[in-house]
Amino acid sequence: MSPAAGSKTRILIVDDEPSVLLETAASLKRHYDPVTAPSAEEAERILSLERVDLLLTDLKLPGKDGLALLEIAKAANPDLPVVVMSGHGSIEDAVKAIRLGAADFVEKPFGPDRLHLTVERALEIRALQRENERLRAMTGAGDQMVGKSAGLEQIRAEIAKVARTDAKVLITGESGTGKELVARAIHKASARARGPFEKLNCAALPKDLVESELFGYEKGAFTGATQMKRGRLEAADEGTLFLDEVGDMSLDTQAKFLRAIETGEIERLGGTRTISVDTRIVAATNKDLPAEIQAGRFREDLFYRLNVVPIDLPSLRQRREDIPLLLAHFVAQLGAEHGRPPRAFSKEAIDRLTKYSWPGNIRELRNLIERILIMTDGETVGLGEVEEVLPSESDDDPPSEIKAARDKAERDTILSTLKQCQWNVTEASRRLGMDRGYLHRKIKRYGLARETAGS
Repeated sequence: MSPAAGSKTRILIVDDEPSVLLETAASLKRHYDPVTAPSAEEAERILSLERVDLLLTDLKLPGKDGLALLEIAKAANPDLPVVVMSGHGSIEDAVKAIRLGAADFVEKPFGPDRLHLTVERALEIRALQRENERLRAMTGAGDQMVGKSAGLEQIRAEIAKVARTDAKVLITGESGTGKELVARAIHKASARARGPFEKLNCAALPKDLVESELFGYEKGAFTGATQMKRGRLEAADEGTLFLDEVGDMSLDTQAKFLRAIETGEIERLGGTRTISVDTRIVAATNKDLPAEIQAGRFREDLFYRLNVVPIDLPSLRQRREDIPLLLAHFVAQLGAEHGRPPRAFSKEAIDRLTKYSWPGNIRELRNLIERILIMTDGETVGLGEVEEVLPSESDDDPPSEIKAARDKAERDTILSTLKQCQWNVTEASRRLGMDRGYLHRKIKRYGLARETAGS
């Protein structure tokens, strides 16, 4: 949770020496809003009840020590900067604190200048981390929303319009069409761009865990809840929560979620305190929610709350003209990721990719390109390499007898050419018009060797 506009950064100071608490708070009071606690247990209580922007804790405390408090605080809020201070700490203590996620480790006693420098540095590091996360999100969304088709241009126009508001958005479309990319694009173009972008996939978790992830929980709320944890709604305060596969949310959780977005208030599981949240909701689904409503699996009132601005994404089949552009983008991106040299695709290969039905949409295209770049060599990817990895489509599958005949003809042609070239694979691949790596895989597939008999 970031400080509200105009409010001071709140720093929680934890030390069992009253004089240290008083001196540290007095030193920070001019520029910050200091809050003090004499123990880890009291600090935990404050962290669960109030907004804290930085935790400054002593290492040695009665009861739980500073490292235990560090672990608890980071588990509940991974974004919280923590500085550990000690009057008799060791190198091992400092290393352990940093490994547990501390932003800094300082030795007592320290003067006001050192204190302010440490606090400023910890806050600056977190600000830079958030800015880097924002820029990565912007780059990821911008880079992958590739294409010039009319359908994609319409989506871009809708994103620009809805980003100017705080309206809830429901993104629909087939799996792999880029729903998260659209959600990120809305967030980065909105007034909330500097706030957090949280995401929760309702289909990726057991239904009973979605509620605890969404709302968070207090220590002891259920077996295994050993410490307080903020939920995604709370973590996305002043930012955006992307709720993917919302159609998989249980009816019980739907009811609680509806109340939360109507009131802007939540309660953590096992808690009684009401927490106000200012979170924009962008939801997505590949299900037909009106049909789910008719079947009694989705609440009609929640649907209308979420479906303020609907954005329906076209499938890749509906924007085939974008496939060559997406192909070039993924070749450059994935080639750099895997340290592979630049590759070109032949016209025949591009035509085949453009005609394929792409049931998995952009996600399937990216995965296929990645497989080709890793598994093949040579400057150009031809039709053969594409056919090798492209899944069969039932309408185009030849009868098994024809496929067997094709395989036998290909095997015989490869074997004959290898014999003519005295098993020089480079020369054979040139004569056959195949990539050398692709020919090697064919040799392996057909079990060919120098001693292989003729057909």
